[in-house]
Amino acid sequence: MPWKKSEPMEERIEFGLRALEGGNFRALCREYGITARTGYKWRKRLVRWGTEGLREESRRPHRSPGALGEREVCEMVRLKQTHPCWGPRKIRQLYLRLHGQAASESTFKRVLERAGLTERQPRRRAAKGGRLHSGRRGQGPNEVWTVDFKGWWYDEGKRRCEPLTVRDEHTRYVLELRRLKDARSETVRRVFEQLFERYGLPQMIRSDNGAPFAATSALLGLSRLSAWWVALGIDLERGRPGHPQDNGAHERLHRDISMELQGVSGAHAQAALDLWREQFNHERPHEALAMRTPGELYLPATRKYHGTPRALEYSDMGSRQVNGCGQIHWENECYFLSRSLAGWNVGLQSLGERINVWFGRILLGEIDPSSASFFRADIRPKKAVETNENNQQNVTEVYTMS
Repeated sequence: MPWKKSEPMEERIEFGLRALEGGNFRALCREYGITARTGYKWRKRLVRWGTEGLREESRRPHRSPGALGEREVCEMVRLKQTHPCWGPRKIRQLYLRLHGQAASESTFKRVLERAGLTERQPRRRAAKGGRLHSGRRGQGPNEVWTVDFKGWWYDEGKRRCEPLTVRDEHTRYVLELRRLKDARSETVRRVFEQLFERYGLPQMIRSDNGAPFAATSALLGLSRLSAWWVALGIDLERGRPGHPQDNGAHERLHRDISMELQGVSGAHAQAALDLWREQFNHERPHEALAMRTPGELYLPATRKYHGTPRALEYSDMGSRQVNGCGQIHWENECYFLSRSLAGWNVGLQSLGERINVWFGRILLGEIDPSSASFFRADIRPKKAVETNENNQQNVTEVYTMS
């Protein structure tokens, strides 16, 4: 109300007293710069409640038809308590699925904050992430699978729990979350055999440089497990040593597991892991997926698993089998490659005076017959020859990693 003086309360009292004296009421209102309607209001309040009635009242409406009812608030709190690590945005999406309509995201934030169920997270400046060797990212289901072991913890029986995690990069679908008795290649391979039978073969698998996915001292870091993947026609990719951000989304998955599952133990530990995986895949909305669940997007691979091949085929190349000591024989000479390749056959491609040695689509190095030496491939991308289903030769980039 546009009072002329700086103290509206004093102006109102003065106006009210003069209004009670009588005279030209509208002229009095014009003198104080208010409308007649406002003047009648203040005079009426002065008569009814005295000078106290001239104080400013709250502008809060007496009724709020759009306000949340007790039932809605209780349901928000219940969902949050069921999923304590989910934020208001995910809780709202879950509420929307269950009831068909939901309040705004800001309303969910306010309700959960008043209930003491949320904490303000400090903003951290994002560190510059490193690039992978190829920079390839999954653009569809089963283009890239990522694999790692979650950091371990001890259960009540002092037994080490270190779950194996496998996920599809594009859809975020967790393919496996399993507690294994050990991390040996044979144990992990049995898990992947079950995954391949259930979901088919991916185009690429990304891992870190730790065992059993890689062997730091072996040729190109090939372990027995990763050599088996190559034999199945799966490309390999590894993050740089000491750079977990190269597989950052998988590390983010591990953080969620730490917050919600670390400490599970006993005979029911695997059941808890299975339940969490089911909720993650089919209930939890993901912002990167437009608030959809991974289970809504993931589809099994079209390339089926038909077991391990007995030998690899190399078009227009010679072939030699790697013996148990990791060696091959060529023209009465013995060349050491890697024990990880024992039992597999490699392709020998003659290029003038030197011979390229291939394992699947990976160039292992070169043989120099004149010096009876084998030179390992470096980490730069090499041009490889790949034979497709029509027996036509295509040039593709194959990344060999140390």
